[in-house]
Amino acid sequence: MVAGKRWKQLLMAAGLGVFVSAADVVASDWARFRGPNGTGISPDPEPLPVEFGEGRNLKWKVALPGAGVSCPIVVGDRVFVTCYSGYGVSRQEAGEMQALKRHMVCVNRADGKVVWERTIDAVFPEDEYSGMGVPEHGYASHTPVSDGRRVYAFFGKSGVYCWDLDGKEQWKASAGTGSDDRAWGSSSSPILAGQVLIVPAGPESRAVIGYDVESGRELWKAEGDSLGNVWGTPALSVVDDQRTDVVLGAPYEIWGINPATGKLRWYCTAMETDQFNSSVLIDGGTIYAVEGRGGGSIAIRAGGKGDVSGSNVVWSGNDSNRFSTPLLYEGRMYLISGGLVKSVNAADGKEIFQGRLTGGTAGGGAPGAPGAPGAPGAPGGGGRGRGGFGGGRGGSDYASPVLGDGKIYYVNRSGDIYVLKPGDALEVLAKNRLTSEPEDFSATPAISNGQIFFRSNRHLYCVSGQ
Repeated sequence: MVAGKRWKQLLMAAGLGVFVSAADVVASDWARFRGPNGTGISPDPEPLPVEFGEGRNLKWKVALPGAGVSCPIVVGDRVFVTCYSGYGVSRQEAGEMQALKRHMVCVNRADGKVVWERTIDAVFPEDEYSGMGVPEHGYASHTPVSDGRRVYAFFGKSGVYCWDLDGKEQWKASAGTGSDDRAWGSSSSPILAGQVLIVPAGPESRAVIGYDVESGRELWKAEGDSLGNVWGTPALSVVDDQRTDVVLGAPYEIWGINPATGKLRWYCTAMETDQFNSSVLIDGGTIYAVEGRGGGSIAIRAGGKGDVSGSNVVWSGNDSNRFSTPLLYEGRMYLISGGLVKSVNAADGKEIFQGRLTGGTAGGGAPGAPGAPGAPGAPGGGGRGRGGFGGGRGGSDYASPVLGDGKIYYVNRSGDIYVLKPGDALEVLAKNRLTSEPEDFSATPAISNGQIFFRSNRHLYCVSGQ
């Protein structure tokens, strides 16, 4: 490889079709992890409630066929979410690995009724449900993505699946069957770059893989050993009319990849961390990243070629965000982690305020597969297993903040949902709960057309003031 100290490039295909946008996704859809290009911001003008819970502004609640920390996505009148069952639902009784199943569930957003469900057999052996990693997030940690015509899901070792919106399987493909060095599992979510489905399969194959959306054919595979320690989700950086980069955070560096070929266009030396657990955030021509494993923050000017460490860094700092991905709104970047809220000026990285959410849970332990974790995506491993994934009240918080109707919504693992007013000081408008039961809320919410969708390890909830 000619650039990037830790990147080894392997181009496996050529002749890729013209790079185009996913025109069938409309503005109000929340079609990937953290919504439009991973910003966490809904463009919809419909009002969203400040206060909600059992008996108030809870439109519906539906039981899911299994657990998971993947986030819901919204496409038109349907909500999609993935789950797993049969194995690893509880630390107290993990069960037999051979019973593990994955599920894709399609729900009618109007009433919460299940439209269709598909069950996927697992590929064995899976990572064991033990230690500090997998029990913190389980086996459905990757958020699906849609182009408005199909829905795509990544299930780690069990592969990549594509269905049409009515549940008819279009294709499936393998993304590898390896594990990260600690066997913590994976959570990086797929994204779409026009006609290319991009799957960060770090633990499975130490690679980012591009698939043709129509056929599932592997177009390219870009390999790098450090991808085994990546649990974040990429985002698209539009440089100009002719160029879009796929941007991904990796240990010690941020990378810009050509989505048509998988080739590395640029790299930038970043935080001194041997893992990358959060996802990059892109606003206009600037790329932001904040890491929690040892801390560190950076803002990078988009574009460039080769090593841009000396030319494109706008600012760098010592901010730490543990697992969740920041939210940037009206020039302020909000970091929420372990019950603390910090706001920094997006232009120069200087702190605006810092405060504590009352009732927030403390983070701790070693990361596993946050993403998604979330983030969440999707969120993933972490914590010391205080109750584990099935317990509902232990470990670190993994969900990322999102914004709609000018308000910030953030849910901690215990199910406390905070509504914040953006500004130069911490202002909590409300603290809500959707259930009194011990459920695990580790998924980032989705917002679409005046509705907010929350997912726990047991239920999918729809909140609306309309």
